[in-house]
Amino acid sequence: MTAHANASQGLSWTGILRLALVQTALGAILVLTTSTLNRIMVVEYALPATIPGLLVGLHHAVQSLRPRMGYGSDMGGRRTPWILGGMAVLGVGGVLAAAAVALMAESLAGGLALAALGFFLVGLGVGAAGTSLLALLASIVAPARRAPAATLVWVMMIAGFAVTAGVAGKLLDPFSGARLVAVSAGVSVIAFTLAVLALGRIEARHIPFREAEGGRPPFRQVLREVWEDGTARRFTLFVFVSMLAYSAADLVLEPFAGEVFGLSIGQSTALSGLQNGGTLVGMAVMALFGAGLFGRRLASLRGWMVGGCIASAAVLLVLASASEWQGQVPLGAVYVALGVANGAFAAAAIATMMSLAGQGQKGREGTRMGLWGAAQAIAFGVGSLAGTVACDLARWALGSAQHGYAAVFAGEAALFLLSAVLALRIADSARPAFRLPMMMREQTP
Repeated sequence: MTAHANASQGLSWTGILRLALVQTALGAILVLTTSTLNRIMVVEYALPATIPGLLVGLHHAVQSLRPRMGYGSDMGGRRTPWILGGMAVLGVGGVLAAAAVALMAESLAGGLALAALGFFLVGLGVGAAGTSLLALLASIVAPARRAPAATLVWVMMIAGFAVTAGVAGKLLDPFSGARLVAVSAGVSVIAFTLAVLALGRIEARHIPFREAEGGRPPFRQVLREVWEDGTARRFTLFVFVSMLAYSAADLVLEPFAGEVFGLSIGQSTALSGLQNGGTLVGMAVMALFGAGLFGRRLASLRGWMVGGCIASAAVLLVLASASEWQGQVPLGAVYVALGVANGAFAAAAIATMMSLAGQGQKGREGTRMGLWGAAQAIAFGVGSLAGTVACDLARWALGSAQHGYAAVFAGEAALFLLSAVLALRIADSARPAFRLPMMMREQTP
């Protein structure tokens, strides 16, 4: 079978799963740097939480280069080298970050300098590998499979988080700097090997080697062309605002459960687990019913984005009124509901991203994905900091922790409602992502 024929039929589910494993490998390295190392710095070394916060912020800031990296994969003819190159840089950055944390026990200044380099490389690697992987998926996954494929990729990344965190946690006990570096190096080597095996020759079999259309125009020209596309520009704004609302709540929910409801660390962590479980359920529901796998599709991608944002705002307003219903409504159910709403809009946004990336001039998928990835990364960096700062300021201004959290949740709800308005302005061009194959459409009543 020719490469052209394979491209027209789209990637099989086996191929989609293989590419999703690359995202699992990416998540495996990332969770050690953005979660495990943070805990070690704050708990084992008793450093101010601001230090890991700034390092994670650096990792997000570097990802503002995603459009440039996506442009590089557009112009290069192949995306696989960018994915594997990004994974290699990510792995090296993860090991350097771990070595830096181990070094902090002896030299804080030297450890911080090395950590800055490590987290810089982590952000660079995530940006290069993640952007090019999503661009590749957008290029070779059939429209009817993009919504569930997007969900699968996201879920597999979360699986990488969970498996690595669990296994690494056991291997790091008892803790030592040397053990930390060894575990990080082992995870990086395994993850890179998995990515190499998973990618195989998928791209070569489905996409003939391509030359960049119109030669190799400069990056600024390509980025300007993408930004001048009204749909791409509006979707960028939607991604930024919605992810700002999403990330602003992330670091506030567990402290809220502890301070306002008096829950222990174990209980608040369990609530966080319920929320993450709800997120997976919301993504799965959107993928199954939105893609029409059980008959006619329930709504368009735009409808799922709008509905998910409105539902997220409603749940946050419920949390803002905690003093009114405390003891009457199970908090776990509210956290699950927030997760489901977040998951539904996030899955729809990812599927829309994959659909819109393939529109317009061919060979620009990476630049478009990079633009949206940069918007998401910047929103996460700003939102994570803004949520905690706003909570402290509101607590100080209103005189109580409960009112401070209520003000922050209300502000996040307003951002989600603004996101719903922005989503309504996006042309429902993602409808083809939910079209059934011709034979199936003819048989559907």
